[in-house]
Amino acid sequence: MTKGKNYNLIKMSLEGVRVEFSSQKPIILLKEEKGDRYLPIWVGAFEASAIALELSHIKTPRPMTHDLIVNILRTLNTSIENIEITDIRDNTFYAIINMKDVNKRLLRIDSRPSDAIAIAVRNKCDIFAAEHVLESAGLRIQSIDDEIEKFREFLDHISPEDFKEK
Repeated sequence: MTKGKNYNLIKMSLEGVRVEFSSQKPIILLKEEKGDRYLPIWVGAFEASAIALELSHIKTPRPMTHDLIVNILRTLNTSIENIEITDIRDNTFYAIINMKDVNKRLLRIDSRPSDAIAIAVRNKCDIFAAEHVLESAGLRIQSIDDEIEKFREFLDHISPEDFKEK
């Protein structure tokens, strides 16, 4: 957690849960809402499943851990305001869950990003990432449409002579 530091927060959207091809490990993919940077966060299988189930609107017969947390907080009249991905150190991400208790007092709870995101999707609250986290771990991924357009431009400017052996 970044204590005592002011950092610029960027609103993110949850693009989904994926499996990284090379490692076959699940990742959460966040995208900068007003930009082109993505933030991949490697997570455990349980957390990935919890997020994917909620995104797919699949309800389990009994509350899962993240459902239980949200239910407890609601019963205690504590609202989940948003979450922040605050730091990355030694390839480990850190997050904060911002809540307000019954007296409207702000509570900042340290969390793993995967748990914070699983709670955020259940509560439909905003997800933010610190600018320095995006600078450090963010990626710029071009869309498939961009790649197709580049390939078409390549084909438009190539001739059979370009393939002749020199």
